[in-house]
Amino acid sequence: MLDTINNLFGFKKTDYADLVKKGAIIIDVRSKGEFAGGHIKGSINIPLDQLQNNLSKLKDKNKSIITCCASGMRSGSAKTMLLNNGYTDVHNGGGWGSLNGKI
Repeated sequence: MLDTINNLFGFKKTDYADLVKKGAIIIDVRSKGEFAGGHIKGSINIPLDQLQNNLSKLKDKNKSIITCCASGMRSGSAKTMLLNNGYTDVHNGGGWGSLNGKI
């Protein structure tokens, strides 16, 4: 029943570990200073205010992308920006510390 309700409203649990295992890119949209203070190993730092101008770094628009930041707000904006630019499989991973624990 709960799965049906979640699916109806678009709430489905994302298996971030599986996405990473299958080659998903993790984009950390925090500032360079925040990123330098700690980040997920293998993640790419493209600050949110620079993302639009760096989309060429993300060549495959069908590749799984997980966005993250400090709390999930900026990564949510990044997800929307990517979807609006034709990327098809984008997931908001929320805060990088929390996401790191899920992968």
